[in-house]
Amino acid sequence: MDRSLLRLEIGEDERLDLENLSTGAFHPVRGFMTREEALSVAHEMRLPTGEVWTIPILLQFPERPRVHSGEQVLLRHRGEEVALLEVAEVYELDLRALARAVFGTESEAHPGVARLYAKGPYALGGRVEVLKARERTPLEKTPEEVRAFFRERGWKRVVAFQTRNAPHRAHEYLIRLGLELADGVLVHPILGAKKQDDFPTGVIVEAYEALIGHFLPEERVALFGLATPMRYAGPKEAVFHALVRKNFGATHFLVGRDHAGVGDFYDPYAAHRIFDRLPPLGIEIVKVGAVFHCSLCGGIASERTCPEGHREKRLSISMTKVRALLREGKAPPPELVRPELLPILRKGLA
Repeated sequence: MDRSLLRLEIGEDERLDLENLSTGAFHPVRGFMTREEALSVAHEMRLPTGEVWTIPILLQFPERPRVHSGEQVLLRHRGEEVALLEVAEVYELDLRALARAVFGTESEAHPGVARLYAKGPYALGGRVEVLKARERTPLEKTPEEVRAFFRERGWKRVVAFQTRNAPHRAHEYLIRLGLELADGVLVHPILGAKKQDDFPTGVIVEAYEALIGHFLPEERVALFGLATPMRYAGPKEAVFHALVRKNFGATHFLVGRDHAGVGDFYDPYAAHRIFDRLPPLGIEIVKVGAVFHCSLCGGIASERTCPEGHREKRLSISMTKVRALLREGKAPPPELVRPELLPILRKGLA
């Protein structure tokens, strides 16, 4: 390796992006984005080449790197050389304008916006070559490996279920819906960074393992992980999640109420409507409304299955509510979360 090359340290988010670029998880994106690519994605929801893509994949720095287009840079993670970047462009971002375009807000109260700002206004665009692959957990599979798993199982119709949280009753309802529609369901939790009050990744995975192992047909549910951070970009992240799961071999993708949302930043059904503005993506979008417990219906129901006259008897289901009860030392009712999962969830509050 040329010892004269500039070496730049990158964070965990960028380390995960490197892997996803190299394995094809982010296809058709092939490298960290140039200014033209980033702005086209942010404003037009398409790459300059015309393919739909909605989340900029950026390599940001707080200070302008001393490198020029056409040069190579060694990227280091925790002091270890992990990738070689062919620099196509060095540029400065208007972070507030980019935040408005991607997240619909400039507010630092939004965790995705805060992370964008914290990484700095300078960026390098270009193709990357991974020199040292990450050590992956057994849960982490490449798109090629997951597609091979589906072929071995004989699954032709696969519903992907995105999650960043431990499972409550509404999540279970969606997984069961997927099982009705397809040969198998891919439960694909986010393994990268999440906001501070989300459950730790280990707790999320353990809870899903328990749910699948004890309450679902294990032979028809695949639990793998997606090593990328949550952006909390609402509707635009819903499209991003769908495109990535298509790369993993899913034929259908579940989009629920307020998909990838946070706080009150997005209309609950913006993530449904955004797909109406886009051409066919090569993966079928299964739109599901609000899911809740209805005492009159006698179980979990949705806006499409529960009569309007039952509205006063609906109990909304959210992990925010579950966490709040657990922190108060109370057991969430079984209408919100399975009692068998509570010992696992309590570990996430330690």
